[in-house]
Amino acid sequence: MSPRRPFSRVVTAVLAGVATAGLVAACTPATGTTEAGGQQDPRAPAPRELTVGNERQSRNVVAAGGGDSPYNYGPTVMQDGGMTRMWWCSQLGSARPPGDDVLYAESPSVDGPFGVSGGGRAHPVFSGSRGGFDAMHTCDPSVIKVADTYYLYYTGASGDHDHGNKIGLATSEDGVHWSRANGGEPIVTPAGDRPVRNSYGVGQPGAVYLDGWFYLMFTDTTGRKAGWNGAGQFVLRAKDPAFGDGVQALTDSGFRPVESTHASRERAIVDAFSADLMWVRQLDAFAVAHETSKGTTLTFWDRDFTRHPYRAVHVAGPWREGPGLLRQPDGHAPVSAEDPCGRIPIDVVRATRNQRAPTDMRHFGLDITNAPGCANTGRALNVLDGFAAVSPMRTVDLVIEGKLLRIERRSVAEKLAKNILDGHVPVLEKASVAGRLTPGTPAKQAPGRGVGFLLDGGKLWRVHAPGVVELNSSPIGDVSPQVWDSYGKGPELVDRS
Repeated sequence: MSPRRPFSRVVTAVLAGVATAGLVAACTPATGTTEAGGQQDPRAPAPRELTVGNERQSRNVVAAGGGDSPYNYGPTVMQDGGMTRMWWCSQLGSARPPGDDVLYAESPSVDGPFGVSGGGRAHPVFSGSRGGFDAMHTCDPSVIKVADTYYLYYTGASGDHDHGNKIGLATSEDGVHWSRANGGEPIVTPAGDRPVRNSYGVGQPGAVYLDGWFYLMFTDTTGRKAGWNGAGQFVLRAKDPAFGDGVQALTDSGFRPVESTHASRERAIVDAFSADLMWVRQLDAFAVAHETSKGTTLTFWDRDFTRHPYRAVHVAGPWREGPGLLRQPDGHAPVSAEDPCGRIPIDVVRATRNQRAPTDMRHFGLDITNAPGCANTGRALNVLDGFAAVSPMRTVDLVIEGKLLRIERRSVAEKLAKNILDGHVPVLEKASVAGRLTPGTPAKQAPGRGVGFLLDGGKLWRVHAPGVVELNSSPIGDVSPQVWDSYGKGPELVDRS
């Protein structure tokens, strides 16, 4: 990699094609790892075998920086508003100060090419602060979106010194214009549990939002349970996105409260550098993507990181630097539009070539084809959010926010659902019906509140789908804002057609 990049990394032997070793200049440790997936409870059931199909890869490079960019790697990839958005680590001479920058580009497809509106291949959206812990370098982005806020977790450093890397946080309303959080101070610093030869420090974050918790996976080469070469992925969680309060660390005894993010690193979940994390609701499990001799390996952990519920899956092909999983805005796995219960699309973007530095990012992917996404009613109501299925009652059942809305007119369901599945889903027959939308169901409207259907139990389901009230032949009655506010509220209905 570029000799101007000051951070030390250990490059472990890479069995995928090009073997190197030693201490070289770079911001991110190389991702050569063992096949280990972390220690699990020895009493746990044997992991289940997953089958895969539809292996794929892009024909060409999908993203790169400008002409003066010597490297491109470490992406975070998001399905967001009908687009695929990507942020990654690069270095543009046009950005100031000189050092690592976070670049941004988007594409209708993960196969690219990625660009920016108004033309151009990519542009820097987050660079060094010129002061503080990230004065020179910002790298290894992980972006999630919760409600209306984008959160960028990143590696920052001010210059070339041992254990100089730390993790910072920035926020944005659009994913392009960022403001530093936590007063510009790091949110995670090296634990310093033990002296190590690898002087990298802490960085390479991977963030997920699940059930009100922000999960943060990261490298800390000074961690007590880091490998001989500094490899190892540790996990913190908190309900505060800046991890300033209520922090819990993953230990051998599960998640335990700690005083700060500086707490000792007591348990690593995978022997790797530069990994990525996502929640897979179809499997009720976390997936950790990391590079091994087989390509990108996905190691699965249950919700509490106590056992591997599934055997690892491998996305084959060349690689030179860590993978970025294609994820939904909250860091969850995408859901197949055609087979949400049984098929899980797995797509990664990773650097594949070492010319001056890891560069030439390409897309690789496959589908898990035997997922138990609808193995029980609870999981089906989670996985099928936004989907509808034909029921034995000759209605269409729409799942929304874990609730079942029974709709008689298919034309109405087609406006409110992502897709109407062929045939019924048997486990949904066991779910209680939260509301029934029959033709002519009365609707209510109030000034400044909008319009909604008044359904079972007097719950008001607000409608954000133009034409749906008319499609259902529903009369609209006027009520005051006070009456509107007095109704119990059901999920909001939006146009997904």
